Amino acid sequence: MAVRIRALDPASAPAWDAFVRAIGTATFFHRAAWERVIRTVFGHATHYAFAEQDGAIVGVLPLARMKTLLFGDVLASTPFCVYGGTAAATPEAAAALEAHAIDLQRKLGAPVLEFRRIEAEDEGWLGRPPLYYTFRKDIVITGDDEADMARNIPRKQRAEVRKGFKRGLTSVSNSDTDTLHRVYAESVRNLGSPVFPRRYFRALAEAFPDEHDVTTVLHEGRPVASVLSFHFRGEVLPYYGGGTVAARALSANEVMYWEVMRRAGRERGARRFDFGRSKAGTGAFDYKKNWGFTPEQLHYCYRLAPGAAIPENNPNNPKYRLFIALWKRLPLPVANLLGPPLVRGLG
Repeated sequence: MAVRIRALDPASAPAWDAFVRAIGTATFFHRAAWERVIRTVFGHATHYAFAEQDGAIVGVLPLARMKTLLFGDVLASTPFCVYGGTAAATPEAAAALEAHAIDLQRKLGAPVLEFRRIEAEDEGWLGRPPLYYTFRKDIVITGDDEADMARNIPRKQRAEVRKGFKRGLTSVSNSDTDTLHRVYAESVRNLGSPVFPRRYFRALAEAFPDEHDVTTVLHEGRPVASVLSFHFRGEVLPYYGGGTVAARALSANEVMYWEVMRRAGRERGARRFDFGRSKAGTGAFDYKKNWGFTPEQLHYCYRLAPGAAIPENNPNNPKYRLFIALWKRLPLPVANLLGPPLVRGLG
């Protein structure tokens, strides 16, 4: 029977997620629950589609359109996610989903179609010059903290973790997204970036109740670093995190990421650590390399309408330098008020 393309609906979501868990090329960011989060929190139009053959799902494609006055119009797979594109059981299903996306781009009049792929782009797609890299490696956690630290993280980072504990740092793991947001908001303001709305983190926790946790590092009872992590098929993904001004001197970030790794291995049996996406030439890129991770290029690729260009809505773009410098100087309450309306176009 021929491959048929259908739209995701609540009735098909369980089968969609079962397929995502079973197919090796799918990622946590292919999960169906992202559709509702993107649609309800940010107000973007979603176009999640799956390929069906003989009554079974054989491929999925998460898609959403980010259309804002300031940051342009992109039909992307997937906004607010580092990975995307098709996940398919057969080449025929992948081709059918790609053809569907290209046709949808034409019907909507979207100037840009973006697939956030890990692997190299298919023929006919325009690849982005190397910019984004992911950092992933296997981990082995046995329950012997000293041996596990030596096995999984480099010597210098081990020393920083020990310093952090000697300075009295402790950690908790829970679902406290409000504390996470307070810490994260200060962190991104200091970097010159708009913050997500508080309801976004709450929505993610509700969408993935058994596949998330929040690790928060405390100093004298005060949160100094916090991160929201996702768990998927034996992998832990610390995704949204940051620290206060005090975090660096306390080695709080080092303690935080070690605690994420340690707890994920012990409590969830994690075998792989995904340190997320970073841009080449940034401090975050170097930080992850120093943790012993090897950068792996992400092959984001595009279909462009005549006259359109690959979006450059990232801090490396020189046109945002003044904005970033000014944003760093905003009082935190002002940044928290102005940030959410802006960030919906920066997914």
